[in-house]
Amino acid sequence: MDMLWSGWGDPERAAPLPGSVTGLLRDLLGVKPRETATVALEDLDVPASPLVPDAHRALTAALGDSALVRTDAETRVRHTRGKSTPDLLRMRGGDLAAALPAAVLLPATHDEVRDVLRLCAEHGLAAVPFGGGTSVVGGLAPEARGPFVALDLRRMNRLLDLDPVSRTATLQPGLRAPQAETLLAEHGFTLGHFPQSYEWATIGGFAATRSSGQASAGYGRFDEMVLSLTVATPEGTLDTGRAPRSAAGPDLRQLLLGSEGAFGVITSVTVRVRPVPQTRVHEGWSFPTFDAGAAALRRLAQDGPRPTVLRLSDETETLVGLANPEAIGSGELKASGCTAVAGYEGTEEDTAYRRERAAAVLRECGGTPLGEEPGRRWAHGRYSAPYLRDALLDAGAFAETLETAAFWSRLPGLYAAVRDALTTTLTEAGTPPLVMCHISHVYENGASLYFTVVSAQGEDPVAHWTRAKHAANEAILAAGGTISHHHGVGTDHRDWYVREIGPLGAEALRAVKRRLDPEGVLSPGVLLPSD
Repeated sequence: MDMLWSGWGDPERAAPLPGSVTGLLRDLLGVKPRETATVALEDLDVPASPLVPDAHRALTAALGDSALVRTDAETRVRHTRGKSTPDLLRMRGGDLAAALPAAVLLPATHDEVRDVLRLCAEHGLAAVPFGGGTSVVGGLAPEARGPFVALDLRRMNRLLDLDPVSRTATLQPGLRAPQAETLLAEHGFTLGHFPQSYEWATIGGFAATRSSGQASAGYGRFDEMVLSLTVATPEGTLDTGRAPRSAAGPDLRQLLLGSEGAFGVITSVTVRVRPVPQTRVHEGWSFPTFDAGAAALRRLAQDGPRPTVLRLSDETETLVGLANPEAIGSGELKASGCTAVAGYEGTEEDTAYRRERAAAVLRECGGTPLGEEPGRRWAHGRYSAPYLRDALLDAGAFAETLETAAFWSRLPGLYAAVRDALTTTLTEAGTPPLVMCHISHVYENGASLYFTVVSAQGEDPVAHWTRAKHAANEAILAAGGTISHHHGVGTDHRDWYVREIGPLGAEALRAVKRRLDPEGVLSPGVLLPSD
């Protein structure tokens, strides 16, 4: 099944907002119904493919079938842009612009990907890897420099190897996360990687963006799971990682993880896996303030015992009920303070032991137990927020997210700075927002902050958001945060990423880019500005 071209996920799961919510949006934020309907797919003005016949023939020969080089309008539209709110607003308005690929290619092997990249270099085509299409930072919209092709990796969807002794699995990049979990579960294992994009995102995308799942406190980030990578580049093949750890020079895996297709196309990933847990349990806790809850999370992250899932909503997110999107507007949540969710997975004995010890820490830090019901509701609705975002857009509201991370000592200042930047900029633009935040990934030395912003759309919602996002990005860098914790860089964060790593760091990465991709074929402008 293809994802909804103008929204998120399965069209059958889309649902309008309850009347109580639309009334609240009108009264609180001045949200007005949309004046124009979404352009229908069949009504889009899609220009003919600019792929020249010579390139079409060469690519067809490389893939062995003309059906694997697709230039029809619908396929190209479905591979245009990602799923950020500005992406969706542009798509719904029929603005395809420079983000429309000339063709969509469907390779099935590493050699086919390598050959396609070589041909792209010869024919002056850029190439952008396409997994689940879930990027929210402009990762699928390269800088305009001529025609480009989308490399749809869906045919590369196999479990290539499983080593139960070492507890490793080698997966192809086009495997969607649920498929990967099903294949691993047949052998008694799990990856344990469950980001909000889980239902649609792919293994290759997880590696290319340094993804972080909702159970990262227990399983770790995806980049921590990766043991080796095979990558196709226009100049040949890179194989990295032959042992769990090595002192044989700098680790090239770390250079390729998070590179977002700018250095090469990931064609296989070897990851650590763990046994399918005997039990899973999630529970809720309440804290009087966000600071108090954050202090409790820090205690667990630094001194243990660490739950598998550990997250905390601020006062506004708790009051609105965004931690449980399906309950918004239902009257079920009359919360005060801040709600935390702690989840535990593993053997019955280990889960009970960690849960009991963690509860003692949370109580000592001022937490009040809420029982398992809030945890169950969170787990049930953990992938629902993008559908809620689409419903808000349909109702005339603007909804978007951004995330960052910092050391614990800097987290309060970062939280305040980003909230202020978003609130001030959008209010000055005439669309005062509701700004919510949660901590969803914790480490011994720091944590992430994930902001959700809702406002009226205004006359030009993309321009409004662009100003607010730029202000937030500036606030992040000034407060000592990273420009992205798990969404990636893309074209949206690129200029701030370059500032974060500094001029010399950027030049070092450009040197890598020139050696692996001398013609600038791969995802131009997505990670670094094009030369």
